[in-house]
Amino acid sequence: MRLRLPHAPYVANKIAIDLAKSGFVTMTKGIEPVAEAAKELLEDDLKKEAALEERVKEIIEENEEEIEFMLADPKQLFWMIKKKLAPEYGVILDFEDRYNDLAHKILDRLYEDDLIRYDVPENKVKNIIFNAIMDYIGTYEDIEEAVLEKISHYKRKLIPGSEEFEMVFQKMYEDELKRRGML
Repeated sequence: MRLRLPHAPYVANKIAIDLAKSGFVTMTKGIEPVAEAAKELLEDDLKKEAALEERVKEIIEENEEEIEFMLADPKQLFWMIKKKLAPEYGVILDFEDRYNDLAHKILDRLYEDDLIRYDVPENKVKNIIFNAIMDYIGTYEDIEEAVLEKISHYKRKLIPGSEEFEMVFQKMYEDELKRRGML
């Protein structure tokens, strides 16, 4: 599963919480600045991928007639173009490599901004960040399922995609994250 922009604050909070709970990381300015720095880097990374995907869509639209003539598979074509342009946009497509790189960037930023201190090998702290990202990804689908199940039992039916549905979903999602200690 890939992260999307709305996930960034939740992942950032999980990173900050996991670092605070580690027992070997000291937060010099509290948990909020750590979460904010992680969120900024996560959002930057996700925005780069969104820009890449937008460019791929433009290329496909510009060449729509040729694509139809060649009977090319649109999904495969999208992926091939995305793969070719990814280095130009600074996007790593392999999720594990990408999240590992992102964990390094977050660690570097937290250290350079003097938001954390530690007396253990750097890799141990980086692994906490990486594992927080992967743990969030692993539990996201479970949380989403739980929230959708609760919404389905509402007396008044909410229409998916409506503003009311999104507000209720967001509130219940955050409640579920709190219940699981991720927010």
